[in-house]
Amino acid sequence: MSDSAKQKREARIRRHRRVRKHVRGSAERPRLAVFRSNRHISAQVIDDITGRTLAAASTVETGTVSGGTSNIAAASAVGRLVADRAKAAGVDKVVFDRGGFLYHGRVAAVADAAREAGLEF
Repeated sequence: MSDSAKQKREARIRRHRRVRKHVRGSAERPRLAVFRSNRHISAQVIDDITGRTLAAASTVETGTVSGGTSNIAAASAVGRLVADRAKAAGVDKVVFDRGGFLYHGRVAAVADAAREAGLEF
């Protein structure tokens, strides 16, 4: 890993820690955490009090998306899927954790699709 890539990763982790000081997931409002890599995107609904993942979806799963896995369409599919799985687990309201990433592009697409599928945040 080059020095600039290392610096970018460390900066994202610093931003994520800063966000996590304020964003906590509970049983009533779990945390919808998003992680974006160059090839994939994943989302989890997490209860931070018990430390359990209630629902998750990712482009790594087979059959979740058709076509590319690193585009806005795939991110929207992941958002809809995680919202459906969260609703099946009895979760209606969440807090959104962007994971230190900018709320733009694929991260925003996951959030918008989850809202359209019925999650409140």
